[in-house]
Amino acid sequence: MKAVCWHGANDVRVDTVPDPKILNPRDAIVKITSTAICGSDLHIYDGYIPTMEKGDILGHEFMGEVVELGSAVKNVNVGDRVVVPFTISCGSCFFCNRDLWSLCDNSNPNAWLVEKQMGHSPAGLFGYSHLFGGYAGGQAEYARVPFADVGLFKIPDGLTDEQVLFLTDIFPTGYMAAENCNIKPGDIVAVWGCGPVGQFAIKSAYMLGAERVIAFDRVPERLQMAKEYGKAEVLNYEEVDIGEALKEMTGGRGPDACIDAVGMEAHGTDVMAMYDQVKQAVRLETDRPTALRQVIVSAAKGGHVSIAGVYGGFLDKIPMGAAMNKGLTFKMGQTNVHKYLKPLLEHIQNGEIDPTFIITHTLPLEQAPHGYEIFKHKKDNCIKVVLKP
Repeated sequence: MKAVCWHGANDVRVDTVPDPKILNPRDAIVKITSTAICGSDLHIYDGYIPTMEKGDILGHEFMGEVVELGSAVKNVNVGDRVVVPFTISCGSCFFCNRDLWSLCDNSNPNAWLVEKQMGHSPAGLFGYSHLFGGYAGGQAEYARVPFADVGLFKIPDGLTDEQVLFLTDIFPTGYMAAENCNIKPGDIVAVWGCGPVGQFAIKSAYMLGAERVIAFDRVPERLQMAKEYGKAEVLNYEEVDIGEALKEMTGGRGPDACIDAVGMEAHGTDVMAMYDQVKQAVRLETDRPTALRQVIVSAAKGGHVSIAGVYGGFLDKIPMGAAMNKGLTFKMGQTNVHKYLKPLLEHIQNGEIDPTFIITHTLPLEQAPHGYEIFKHKKDNCIKVVLKP
């Protein structure tokens, strides 16, 4: 089959690789009909995620048709259309039983690697390095899905791939980011980053009752989308001082909740941003937390900080004094996708949201390297790339 394979920093290729096979009774093979490039994939593309090996298949946002089932998978049938959550979960461990699907105890065979750095291992992830299991990803013609009796979510007739594809990751991720804000009527929510996750966080904040949403970015088309489709108040952080702007827009109080939808490769214009660039370049710092610093300082006293952007390691110069003395509440984590599949599908079916608004480019799988380039460098007004095997 054809698959998008990692060969090094800024080097992905479409290779011919062996077809996946059933390895365990709870496996399934899915013929992929749609897949997408995620902002998290850019961290791999840029070379910041360790334990990648040449030839690893990328991608964790994918859906398709079931073509083969292990003997223990009884909840779906060959021929069913399914979406596949990006986190791999067993369905029966301590954490899965508490709807903490992204913290599954049993799906990462390389847990010992993560435990050295993090103390405990989260769930395995599709296409996201050997730290998180070494699982082949879904930017391919076929994929093996472990724990398929838990991970495959059947899609009812009448919905297009484009309407449901983002249930695999970015729609639940944006929704959980907003849910973590404990939004109450009248609340003001600020969102750092108007990429795909930020766009869904904006929409979700309104769905959960926010009165106002203020969003920041520097890319004009992202700001326009957040304003037009998300109904957010938008600011270009290269043109204004974020902290001062938020004080002015909130009567001096600050936002009730702040969402970091940027993560480890944040850009900035101040001295601290330049400091991060230098330290990350020479591997003295793993992440660039410009957005996170702004979130902490900007949030209202007693406010909530929600982190949806991915962080991979160790961050410098975090204003914990501000966080502690302002009494902030933090919530974060990889998304518990399984928890949100059914309710968010219902939002789509009821016409409350049409996730297709986020798609700017649809390309054949063979053009994935081009897709990565335009997505990374924001060329051709690119916000979200869907690949069609």
